[in-house]
Amino acid sequence: MLLNQALEEAKQHFVANTPADVHSEMFRMIREQQQSGNAFGLKVGQKAKDFTLKNTMGESVNLFDELFSGPVVLTFYRGGWCPFCNMQLRAYQAILPEIEAIGGQLIAVSPQSPDNTLSQQEKEELHFQVLSDTNGLVAAFYNILYDVPSYIQEIMTNKFGLNLAEYNATNKWILPIPSTFMIDETGMIRSAYVNPDFMRRLEPHEILDQLRKL
Repeated sequence: MLLNQALEEAKQHFVANTPADVHSEMFRMIREQQQSGNAFGLKVGQKAKDFTLKNTMGESVNLFDELFSGPVVLTFYRGGWCPFCNMQLRAYQAILPEIEAIGGQLIAVSPQSPDNTLSQQEKEELHFQVLSDTNGLVAAFYNILYDVPSYIQEIMTNKFGLNLAEYNATNKWILPIPSTFMIDETGMIRSAYVNPDFMRRLEPHEILDQLRKL
C-alpha cells in the first residue's frame, strides 16, 4: 500500500472517531493555508539554508557537513504526537537501506523537545538523524513555519490534552508545514515537496526516484 493510501485511511478513521466540530476546524486550517496565497517553502534551484541542530544524543548536526557524505533528504514534520507524522517516518525508515545504498541520507526535523524526540526515535525504531528545532528557527529559514491558529490551540488543549508549547519546550505555538527537500552535495535544492495538508506526505518511492536522478 502506498503511504498516502494509508494516510487516507487514517484520515477517514480520524473523521469517523472525532466530533464534527473538531475535524472541521482541522480542515479549516488546511484550507486557510492553501488559500492564503503564501508561497511556502524554498524552491527548486535555490541554495539550501545551512543549520546546526542537536540530535537525540545531544550531538550537533550540521547540514552542510552532512552533505560531504552525500545528498540529504531533509524532511520537516510536526511531532511525535501527530499520527500522520509517525506513519510517514515509519515509511521512510523502511526505505532507509535503499536511500543509503544510493549514497543518500535522511534527516528529520521537528519543533518538539529533545526528550520527546528521543522518545519518538526509540519507540518508532528510527535509525536516521532526528533533530529538534524547538523554536522553529530552521523551519523559518525554509519558509514553512506558521503560528498555530487560536481555534486549533483550543482544540489541541481541550480535546486532546496537548499543550504544544510545553511539548516543544518553548513559549510559542508553532509548527512547520510538512515538507521534504532533496539537497545535493553542492547544497542545491533539487526537489521540494511542501503541502499544507498535513494528512498528505511525499511518497517513499518518489524519494528514491529523485535520489537516483542526482
